[in-house]
Amino acid sequence: MSDVEEAITLAHRDEWARVVATLTRRFGDLDIAEEAAAEAFATAVEKWPSDGVPPGPGAWLTTTANRKAIDRIRRENKRDDKQKEARMVYDDDPPEPPGVIDDDRLRLIFTCCHPALALETRVALTLRMVGGLTVPEIARAFLVAESAMGQRITRAKAKIKAARIPYRVPSAEDLPARVSGVLAALFLVFNEGYLATGPDTDPLRHDLTAEAIRLTRLIRALLPDDGEVAGLLALML
Repeated sequence: MSDVEEAITLAHRDEWARVVATLTRRFGDLDIAEEAAAEAFATAVEKWPSDGVPPGPGAWLTTTANRKAIDRIRRENKRDDKQKEARMVYDDDPPEPPGVIDDDRLRLIFTCCHPALALETRVALTLRMVGGLTVPEIARAFLVAESAMGQRITRAKAKIKAARIPYRVPSAEDLPARVSGVLAALFLVFNEGYLATGPDTDPLRHDLTAEAIRLTRLIRALLPDDGEVAGLLALML
């Protein structure tokens, strides 16, 4: 693997969820966020080998993905309401209040793990959007066909959009009822990092284990007296 290819691989592992979460906060749409992030990484694969790795790969990917998202919105909104285009392109405010902890990825995981979604769907969506796993990797983990898993994730994103599921950490009174699904998803993200299932991946993916621990620590700060949260964090550590 060349230095550039390795840099792109590391950027994908370290930056995928951050880019998706940042774009979800701005545009309020998981599809737009994911597709723009994918286009940004594809552009990196195309340009970095000849142009060199930029000084700040993460910032470059975020900026490129943001431009891709705006381009897509402009194309789609030629057929839609121009006021909606103006709001989404130029408004930097998140579509919903950020909640008690200002962390994009924590908000994203609570969105992915909303109780309106089936538990298996919450976990699969979290592995994709927060963990950055590919659809084939998630399908292998669930022992289902890749096409079926792809459809499951697509339907979940569509339901989040149609139901206007908010992108935020729940209020204090709603947290206890919401946290079990989040912990289950984080445990599987950690497991995928501790013993990756992909055929071409390292057995240990430190990016996934570290992110699962970081997010569990944030939930521990939200619920310091919750034994389930403390137990999961202890198990990970």
